[in-house]
Parts: sequence; C-alpha cells; structure tokens
Amino acid sequence: MAFIAEPATPVAWWKEPTRQQWHAWIAAWLGWVLDAFDFTIFLLIMAPIAKEFDVPLVEVTAVFTITLWMRLVGATASGWLADRVGRKLPLMISIAWYSLANLLAGLAPTFWLLFLFRALLGIGMGAEWPAGAALALEQWPQRSRGLMGSVLQSSWGIGAILSSAAYGLLYNAIGWRGLLIIGVLPALALVYIRIYVKEPAVWVENRRIQRTQKREVRLPLISIFKRGMLGNTLTACWWMASGFVAAYSVVGMFPTYLQKEVQLSPAFVALPVMLQSVVFFVASFGWGWVADAIGRRWALILPAIGGILVAPFYLLTHNYPMIVAFFALQGAFAGGGMYAQNPTYLAERFPTEVRATAGGFCYHQGAIFGGLTAPILTYLAVSLHLGFAIPMLIGTTAGAVSFIAALLLSPETRGKQLVPDVVLA
Repeated sequence: MAFIAEPATPVAWWKEPTRQQWHAWIAAWLGWVLDAFDFTIFLLIMAPIAKEFDVPLVEVTAVFTITLWMRLVGATASGWLADRVGRKLPLMISIAWYSLANLLAGLAPTFWLLFLFRALLGIGMGAEWPAGAALALEQWPQRSRGLMGSVLQSSWGIGAILSSAAYGLLYNAIGWRGLLIIGVLPALALVYIRIYVKEPAVWVENRRIQRTQKREVRLPLISIFKRGMLGNTLTACWWMASGFVAAYSVVGMFPTYLQKEVQLSPAFVALPVMLQSVVFFVASFGWGWVADAIGRRWALILPAIGGILVAPFYLLTHNYPMIVAFFALQGAFAGGGMYAQNPTYLAERFPTEVRATAGGFCYHQGAIFGGLTAPILTYLAVSLHLGFAIPMLIGTTAGAVSFIAALLLSPETRGKQLVPDVVLA
C-alpha cells in the first residue's frame, strides 16, 4: 500500500528568518528610529530657538535645510564605505556621529554654532540609512521583504512619536536645549550592534567574487550612471525627490503652523503630530502586505492619491478636532504609505556591489529638494502673507503628483531575489 506524503505545513513568515537575520533587522531598526528622534525633535522647537537667539524664523528653517542637504554627503560616503568594507562599520559610525552632534547642538552658546552642529548631524543621519537598509534587507527572506522593509522605514514614526512625547512632556521643564541633549542616548545602540550583528552573506560573497575575478567596483556612484542603469537611477532620484517635497510639505512646518497661526500650546501641538506618527507606523504593516501582494509601485501610488485627498481637511480649517483627526489620517497615506517601501524598493532596484551607494545617493539627493521646502513655504507664508496652510497644501499636492508620475515610469521588483553576482564591473 502506497503512502501519500502530506504537504509540509507552511512556516509562518515571522519564523522563517534566522536569529542573525532578526539581529540585523533590529540593528537597522534601532538606528533609524533613533535617527528619527534626533531629527524630528528640531521641527518642534524651531520657534523657541528663533526667539532665544533673536533671529528670524526663516533662518532657523535654514538649519533644517542644511541638515537635509548634508545628509547627501553622509549617505554618499557611507554608501561607498558600506559597498567596500561592509554594512556594519558605517552603521556604527553614523549612530555615534549624529548622537554626538545633537549633544553639541544642545550645548551651543550661539546660533551659528547650533547651525554648525546640526549641519554635522545631517552627515551622520545620511550615513545611517544606506548602511542600515542594506544590512537589514540583504539578509531578510524575499517572502516578507516588502512587509519588513515597510515596517523598518515607517519606524521613523516611532522616533517621531518619541520626540513628540518628549516635547509635550518635557519641554516646559528642560527647554529646547534639554530636548537636544537627550539626543545623545542613541549611542547606546552601538553596544548591541557590535556584539550581535554580522555582515550579510550576499555582500560577503559579492566581495569575494569581485576580488577573485578582479572585477572590483571601486567607484559605485559612477557605475549607477552607466548605460543600462541610467534610466533606473534617474527615475529613482525623481521618485525620492518628489517624496521628500510631499513629506516636508506635510510635516516640516506643521508644528510651527500650529504654534504661530492656530496659537496652540505645546501639548496641543504634540497631540496631532504624535497621532500622525502612530498611524504612520501602524499603516506600514498594511501597505507592506499590499507591496508583497500586488507590487511595490501600486503600494506607493495608492497612498499618494489618498494623501492628496486628505490634505485639505486638516489645512483649510482651524477646528482642532478636525486637525487632529485628518492629520492623523494623513499618516496612513503621505506617511506610512508613500514612504514605506523606500528601503525595499531601492534595494531591489540595484545590484549588490552598488546597493548601499545607490540607495544612499538616490534617497538623500531627494533631501536637497526636501530641504528647500521649509524655507520656501516659510517665505510664501510670511513674506507674501499667505499663511502656512495654502503653501503646505500646494507642496503636498504637487509633490504627490510628481511622485506618482515617477513611479509609473519605474520598474516593478516584487519577487526579486538579491544575489551576489557582479553586474556592473
């Protein structure tokens, strides 16, 4: 009598990754969350900084701009280092760098020293993303890469929640300097990374192939602009730039808008910002599932459409419950949706030997455009007496439309296996 073998019971997706794969993902997660805390805390304290140093608000928004611009420097350098020597070391350097810079910014006796240290912080922030994203996603199983890449990216919302909570609970006690000084605490994550995290096997094998076949890619930034890769690189840059414009039109000046025009206290300002960050994070699970089910592009395009539709409901009113409800809802669209696939989609679009450099450059060149958003919105709001709401609405809508157009011209990568083969040498 023949026996028919029963089909093996499918392993739950969260049991599929090994302990080492979880350690790598957690390390990238920690770096990103703490990066978010150090960056977003500044958005909540621009008005009091302008008051203490007696400088125009537009000059303080320039600090925000230069921080974003310097991210490209850090991302390009870190990406090159990560592609040459490994993902782990650049991640550790970046966390130490931005933690120290935030501490020094909190201690700065003059506005220009604050400006300098926040600019330096931008280098460390930019350096964290390419190394962390490559470290986590090169090791993660393809089956749930879209989901966990989405959760990784949207954990920026957790950092924003922590900064909003710190602002709402501690600002009156420790002031803006204290809020910056506690930004040194992320350095504690270095201990975990040093002990538990190893390099991705796909990167190790890729470097071995490069060396043994004498096909080393020494200038990965130049390689991504070669024929055959150029169109992919340019559409990735376009997509990321549009995303940054939309993102910072939504959140960049929103706390300042609530403080100056709606005349809200710190606790009332913190509530919608914090709720938006919570929804941002929770929604990432849903959009990550969509990305694994129907593809990366539509998991980005659909929330961009939602972001356009929601924006007027919290910007064209001073009704506080409406502001809270619809700004929180925006977290599911121009938050946990539009940005959730950044690490996964960028990782899948480029080969191993240039992955960190390409991801870091394409992502953070977008920060240049994002960095222009706050000063332009402030100029329109203050100098042209438009108020913040209309410029923020225009920026959100234009950025989201451009975002959709870039994605319609981009490749779909769902189901792609990340392999060590050398492609661009």
